[in-house]
Amino acid sequence: METGAIRMFGVHGMGEVRPGDDLAGMIAGAVRASGERIRENDIFVIAQKAVSKAEGRIVQLDSVEPSAMARRWAEEYGKDARVVEVILRETRRVVRMDRGILIAETRHGFVCANAGVDNSNAPPGTVVLLPEDPDRSAELLRERLQAAFGGRLGVVVSDSFGRPWREGLTNVALGVAGIEPVVDCRGQKDDFGRNLQVTVIAVADELAGAAELVMGKNRKVPVAVIQGFSYKGEGSGRALVRAAELDLFR
Repeated sequence: METGAIRMFGVHGMGEVRPGDDLAGMIAGAVRASGERIRENDIFVIAQKAVSKAEGRIVQLDSVEPSAMARRWAEEYGKDARVVEVILRETRRVVRMDRGILIAETRHGFVCANAGVDNSNAPPGTVVLLPEDPDRSAELLRERLQAAFGGRLGVVVSDSFGRPWREGLTNVALGVAGIEPVVDCRGQKDDFGRNLQVTVIAVADELAGAAELVMGKNRKVPVAVIQGFSYKGEGSGRALVRAAELDLFR
């Protein structure tokens, strides 16, 4: 991994994404309309919400019948029992339910609030789920974008996560295609000649977090392009999910 001048820009003018939309086509059209030029090895960071909407990962709450557990939790903390039920359905393991906060492990292995179920920027009366397979989503988008622009590209599907021990949200990578998501620096020397022993950089997460600066939660800019970042290799977002046997907090 080499560092140098990095440029980012948000892709404006895409409009609302709906189920069945050609998301890659919408992105390519908006980039071309902007006059920006896509270059070899550019990285597209695409908001999970746009991917999920295009893939139809939307639940109409009127169709949801809450379970007894969902009703109890919702009543105790003033939640919508239908939303709680959807969260429980998307949950592989409940990590913590306390003070109206539900932390869950999803089927993907992500540990996050509400199993990634979200009603922000969702049509009224609906919630949006995470993509079923974020890495596959990233790879399919990469194939389409490479066909549109030519050359090698990288794709990161991003979402906002909270963090233990830190205030505020930051974007992280859920799905990755075309880039190595982590860079292992173990065995390299530090400035004083000592071997690095635990330094593994979550590059895809850092790219997702940086891209949020030009995307934003409420600016209707679901895509950013990062130029000038040198990377190599291939990989998937699964590489960023720590195995349970290595996680001291599970």
